[in-house]
Amino acid sequence: MKQTLLNERYPLFVLRLDRTEIRLNSIDAICSYFRSCVESHPCGQFIAIFDHYAHTCALPDGKIDNEIRAAKNVLFCFGLSLPSPEILGLRPRSIGIAELDHQFVISFMEAPMPIANAAMEDWALGLRRMGAETQPA
Repeated sequence: MKQTLLNERYPLFVLRLDRTEIRLNSIDAICSYFRSCVESHPCGQFIAIFDHYAHTCALPDGKIDNEIRAAKNVLFCFGLSLPSPEILGLRPRSIGIAELDHQFVISFMEAPMPIANAAMEDWALGLRRMGAETQPA
């Protein structure tokens, strides 16, 4: 998993997985995996799956990179507390999944809460571990 700055401003975690690295073979299967991760976490609350690809295609001037075949976001919240009204601007969380011809790209913005970052990173890396379990020795 790579940690980077997008547009020199947004701290992102990005994981690129070749299709051969994981056993899940569709964006919907990966969204279901992340939904189950959120729902099984004691602090997680699943909100929705947003089809960003369909939304952008429906816009009059929507533009999508030629490599992207599908794009969805899994929306959820880790809110353990509300220390100020401004914290709402940082919530909810989202994990993005982009499907390309030969790989999936998983990304999420760094959260101000270490427990959320650790969970999201573990879930994303869990996709690779699931794939490793199914590969021949």
